[in-house]
Amino acid sequence: MPEGTPSGFDPIAMEVFSNRLLTITEEMGITLIRGSFSPNIKERQDCSVALFDRRGRLISQASHIPMHLGALEGGVETILAKYSLDDIRDGDVFMCNDAYLAGGTHSPDITIVTPIFCGGRLRFFATNLGHHSDVGGSTPGSVSPTAQTIFDEGLRIPLVRVMRAGTLDEDVLSFVTSNSREPEDRAFDLKVQIAANDRGRRLVQDLVSAHSIEEVERSVDDLLAYTERRLRARIAALDDGSSTFATWLDDDGFGGDPVRIQATVTVSGSDLTVDFEGTGPQARGAYNMPKAALNATVYYCVKTMLDPELLPNDGMAAAVTIKAPDGSLAKPEFPGAVGMRSCTAQPFSGAIIGAFNELLPSDRQMASGNDAMPALVVSGQSRRRPGTYVYVETIGGGSGSMCDLDGADGTHVHITNSSNLPAEALENEYPLLVEEYCLIPDSCGAGRQRGGLGIAREIRVLDEGTFFYANSEKTVIHPTGLMGGKDGSNARIIVNPGTAEEEILKANQPGKVVQKGTSIRLETPGGAGYGPCEDRRDEAIRDDILEEKTTLEFAREHYGRDKADATWSSP
Repeated sequence: MPEGTPSGFDPIAMEVFSNRLLTITEEMGITLIRGSFSPNIKERQDCSVALFDRRGRLISQASHIPMHLGALEGGVETILAKYSLDDIRDGDVFMCNDAYLAGGTHSPDITIVTPIFCGGRLRFFATNLGHHSDVGGSTPGSVSPTAQTIFDEGLRIPLVRVMRAGTLDEDVLSFVTSNSREPEDRAFDLKVQIAANDRGRRLVQDLVSAHSIEEVERSVDDLLAYTERRLRARIAALDDGSSTFATWLDDDGFGGDPVRIQATVTVSGSDLTVDFEGTGPQARGAYNMPKAALNATVYYCVKTMLDPELLPNDGMAAAVTIKAPDGSLAKPEFPGAVGMRSCTAQPFSGAIIGAFNELLPSDRQMASGNDAMPALVVSGQSRRRPGTYVYVETIGGGSGSMCDLDGADGTHVHITNSSNLPAEALENEYPLLVEEYCLIPDSCGAGRQRGGLGIAREIRVLDEGTFFYANSEKTVIHPTGLMGGKDGSNARIIVNPGTAEEEILKANQPGKVVQKGTSIRLETPGGAGYGPCEDRRDEAIRDDILEEKTTLEFAREHYGRDKADATWSSP
């Protein structure tokens, strides 16, 4: 147990209690995913759930999207700042999404917060968040790299009551759904979000009934204190010191030079500081990081690098100080656009992890992953119902390697954790055809341990006048190898590949309208390698070639012709 644990502390009881809370949040998540109507939540699972206590402390989060933690926390903080506990009634439900007014991270992520009363008093909050494919604005999907203010990014929802004492406010719901290109999906999904929180409310009340409110609240305090002590013990085990690492955005949404993202991680006893001094100025486009997004990114990286099994609750925050200069990419000023914040959070994660690498032993270091959130947005006339459809998908890439592990192929990294949208579901829902969906051979960074492979997703539009937008970071800057490992591949966005009309697009371009038969291909970055190439095992080289993850030519280039040929020709 961590140093300083009280002698009366019962680790078994705490583990049982923490799993009871986790079971509640997982049940909320299942309710939300199974009950939703839009493919973005039902299929891609772009949603998250969590429980907070009446003081606004996170006590449990399901294993969904790390980025969403910030918005869920921001929604609860906004309620507690705006209302006293006596102003909130049993049966009230709150809704919000705005980054500046309600602690959100970007407009498509709508947070629902449900107060939980036990014995007639407010004790907890059930919260969830769903990424809605469209909440209005000038661009389908409500996200564009060239948005210059938050007013370009769709409906701004401050903290509002969507239910009052158990009665749904249909006027508020209609106001929100009427500002979307898919009003029916918005209405259904928001009602399911409310129902998912209600499931959590009833389960928490059952937990309190089975024990007592005093016992449950004491167990919450113990759980958060244990998490803080455990994290502080991990920090204190490191040598005091600082390390700085920089990554880059390809640009700020309007072209020009890459934008620097710099993180300095400082260990002092059992305290940890993450400082973003040196990060570039606030973006002209939508790549700015609101506070909630920055905090969630830092906590994810701290947990990943110091203690992956650490319980995700408010105890993590006590040991970590976050600093960012005003008016920077890391701390934008109103009304800066924030819609692309996930794309920015990925290289932010890379910068924090890169700084940690200098402070950690080699067996816990990690080469750069794709550090991007490649995305496709396609919109046009729906064939299934009146109005338009909006298809949104984020696509994985290669993760970074470690001293004893190859990087994972074709996976989301860092603060995004959504599922892919199966080709069958995509083609059933939208007038689109998936022409190719595969790993990209040779996209990994070579090394003693190779990086993960990127993904190619190619889609053909089947209707005239279809809007599309594609984006990925790392079209200019490569994922960086570690300890002699090679860099990973760049991303590419290609229209009509392999034809006379082939066009390679720059990243961060505004969307465009294309005609029937146009193919859109997004190739995502591969992860970087770890360690010298000459140290890679012969069997690993052979397996990669056999499994068509790398070619013989790739092996000859990076591991040497003699070694590659001998490995490949050996029985």
